[in-house]
Amino acid sequence: MRIAGLAAVSALFARAPQRVERLFYEEALRERAAPFCKLLAQARRPYRMVPRAELDRIAGTTHHGGIVAVARPKAIPAFDPAAVVAARDRLPLLLVLDGIGNSHNLGAIARTAAFFGLDRMVLSSHPKQCGPSDSAHRIAEGGLEHLTLYRAAPLAPALAAIGEGFLTVAAVASGGESPDRLPKDRPIALVLGNEEEGPAAETLSACAARVTIPGSGRVESLNVSVAAAILIWAFMRREG
Repeated sequence: MRIAGLAAVSALFARAPQRVERLFYEEALRERAAPFCKLLAQARRPYRMVPRAELDRIAGTTHHGGIVAVARPKAIPAFDPAAVVAARDRLPLLLVLDGIGNSHNLGAIARTAAFFGLDRMVLSSHPKQCGPSDSAHRIAEGGLEHLTLYRAAPLAPALAAIGEGFLTVAAVASGGESPDRLPKDRPIALVLGNEEEGPAAETLSACAARVTIPGSGRVESLNVSVAAAILIWAFMRREG
């Protein structure tokens, strides 16, 4: 996995330096890369300053910010409903993605989740659901390093299993409740669906409630990462 950008690389070295296999950087970032190089030297792993054209090739993109780490990906364990229900007192919000297919959206959602202090995110086994790719890490600006990802396969039974401890809420473009009108007796499990179609039918059936962000009506809906940011903010600031 190629993790590009100073924020993402810095978070990787801060959280899991043992995953880094190699590091490449431009001359302009030599001073900023020095602490990373020292760690790699101690671990007997290679690092190298390279010209821009070579870094573009290594990164697979010109949007690398002058530094790229080649690292082993994090494992994605299976989602354990019983464990998350047991931990609900310290989880004001559980974020669940069901079919988010655009890696930039995944990265943007992860960045927002980390910004607000969430520590985990659940991915479904929806065929369109993307994983933590190179581009997702770049867009997340280090956010994915602060989140533990879990895989819920299948998702609907997992949502039903956490219903006792969480209010399971599907985000929909229309027809749902405003965020401030949802019950406050339990933490929220917020389900965000596929960009084109929304949550899958079986996912909607498994959720106890639906939420819609009120708008002017001039456009039909928001980008899913923007909707995620608004809803995370709204649910994190609720008072029980």
